[in-house]
Amino acid sequence: MAERKVTVVAEVGLHARPAATFVQAATKSAIEVTVEKVGGSPVNAKSILSVMGLDIRQGETIVIRGEGEGAEELLDELAKIASAP
Repeated sequence: MAERKVTVVAEVGLHARPAATFVQAATKSAIEVTVEKVGGSPVNAKSILSVMGLDIRQGETIVIRGEGEGAEELLDELAKIASAP
């Protein structure tokens, strides 16, 4: 299982537009992907409601996990989205 720890940089956190971009990137792949706040419970990274429900704010660290062929590349892409200003 591949994993990335990322600190969210965007002023709005992972809400609204950044969350939509994150979820769209996750849904392009057949890989099962989860996201969670450090120490929290994982949610489906392909669900906008689940991702927004995490209430991820600027400066918080998230963990993105995926398993399967192409998981490393997908997680790199999701980490880049989550860490974009």
